[in-house]
Amino acid sequence: MKKLFIAALVFALGGTNILHAQNLPDQKETLNTLIKVNKYYMKNNPDCTLPSFVKGKMRASNIWTRTVYYEGLLALYSIYPDTEYYKYAYQWGDFHKWGMWRGTTTRHADNYACGQVYIDMYNLCPKPEILLNVKSNLNMLVNTPQINEWWWIDAIQMGMPGFAKMGKLTGEQKYFDKMWQMYEYTRNQHGEHGMFNQKDGLWWRDQDFDPPYKEPNGEDCYWSRGNGWVYAALVRVLDEIPANEVHRQDYINDFLTMSKAIKACQREDGFWNVSLHDPNHFGGKELTGTSLFVYGMAWGIRNGLLDRDEYLPIVLKAWNAMVKDAVHPDGFLGYVQGTGKEPKDGQPVTYDSKPDFDDFGTGCFLLAGSEIYKLK
Repeated sequence: MKKLFIAALVFALGGTNILHAQNLPDQKETLNTLIKVNKYYMKNNPDCTLPSFVKGKMRASNIWTRTVYYEGLLALYSIYPDTEYYKYAYQWGDFHKWGMWRGTTTRHADNYACGQVYIDMYNLCPKPEILLNVKSNLNMLVNTPQINEWWWIDAIQMGMPGFAKMGKLTGEQKYFDKMWQMYEYTRNQHGEHGMFNQKDGLWWRDQDFDPPYKEPNGEDCYWSRGNGWVYAALVRVLDEIPANEVHRQDYINDFLTMSKAIKACQREDGFWNVSLHDPNHFGGKELTGTSLFVYGMAWGIRNGLLDRDEYLPIVLKAWNAMVKDAVHPDGFLGYVQGTGKEPKDGQPVTYDSKPDFDDFGTGCFLLAGSEIYKLK
């Protein structure tokens, strides 16, 4: 009887937290997995300045795919500050003179996505030249009237966090205002309906997928990685903007709505399909969307926006599945859908398939794992 009483008392005073802690992956194991995956990438890309030759074109190394890798690398650096990671990121930015693909007058979010990494590097090493081009580019976007340029939802992740980071760095409201205007247009006005279907809690990738477009099973087309980009962007913005920013609650509301919808779409094995509402349209495990959902949910749990009891099992099921089923012994990542905009693109997606770009999938995985590591 005494033992039962003590056990009940322990549970009442904090047993729930003990149970949660027991369910979490071992931090050392998580870190070792991240180090292994990143080591594989760096070993196979020793010169970070080299362009990629993909689909018959030479692609500069500061395009969006490489940016996502460096987002993940700096997330890993935040928990494991290996000097080689810093040098690898600094060399990349310095080679490009901390500039955008196609210059400071580019208006395409894929081209200026690298700016968000430059700002992070500036925060680590505050040299004025690191900020010069990204600030010029963002000021051009702020000071011109266009708000309809994030017409594909991937652009929300490529573009929006840079505005949030610059607003935090400078304390100037204009960056927060502009990113809201552009986000709100894509959300509510682009195409026939806006890109966010609040009823389903998910985003159409662009107006090509607006109703009456349907998946083979008759459902709307919600592409996993596209929704993952938006989900990650909301996290990266909420991580930067102040508590009293006028639209903070709007971003939180969308994050919560998406979280509920994403949770409902998880596969039995822990992954998410490329098509969230049609599991048979190029069905199967997919790592990048899954990684971005884990990244967002783990962040939401850690920051008190998502109920731990409800969402931790979802996150752990997904993370454990990724580590078990997608990470090769040498650190190569399987089940990565290549570039595209819908379920049929970048196929086949298998354990051994190699995507057209080898960088962004690694970045998504490092973002997810770094947040898993931070869970307590």
